[in-house]
Amino acid sequence: MTLTRDQELWGMALWVEKQHGKNGAAFIDDKIGQLSRAKDNQGVALWQDVARRLEQLTLRRRPS
Repeated sequence: MTLTRDQELWGMALWVEKQHGKNGAAFIDDKIGQLSRAKDNQGVALWQDVARRLEQLTLRRRPS
């Protein structure tokens, strides 16, 4: 089975949520900072996409 890019990004967001819980956004921010300092623009873009998905997960799981 081949995953789409979108599925991979959602998988990464779920992994961050599982491994880092409420600290997931901070983990991603640190990752983006490291990649930015290394001038890895593709890596920054990747983790920004993951951050957007993690935010969506967080919003969906909040009690109404």
